[in-house]
Amino acid sequence: MKYLLATLGLIFALSLGTQAKEIKPINSGITKVAIKGYDTVNYFTEKKPAKGSKEFSTSYMGATWHFKNQVNLDLFNASPEKYAPQYGGYCAYAVSQNDTAKIDPTQWTVLENRLYLNYNKKIQKKWNADRANYITLANVNWQKFKKKKPKN
Repeated sequence: MKYLLATLGLIFALSLGTQAKEIKPINSGITKVAIKGYDTVNYFTEKKPAKGSKEFSTSYMGATWHFKNQVNLDLFNASPEKYAPQYGGYCAYAVSQNDTAKIDPTQWTVLENRLYLNYNKKIQKKWNADRANYITLANVNWQKFKKKKPKN
């Protein structure tokens, strides 16, 4: 009985934690810089990550976005929703698991003209093993996260 009550208590506490989770619309940490300063357009145009520069930056959805050149900055400004990563730039696998996590900008996938970022190489490998399923789950979970009031 003691173990049953402890287990039920843990389940209740975990469910409260998940329900109470509030996130910013863009994963920008305390620096308020999206994708750790990487150029989100470059994943699409050159098919590889590239560090952006403060010289070429803009603001979108409460975060600062850096780009490696004026061309990429202009492309983003013309259509930010096309280039912004899915799930606000949080780890796509984590969102599929009803959570959020920081990302490693070198662990990425572009599928059907959408950018997905992951936490690290190990998670990227797991993500790649069943991307379609994880995307379906993450899409549902992200809608729930978006309805919650973000932390300031």
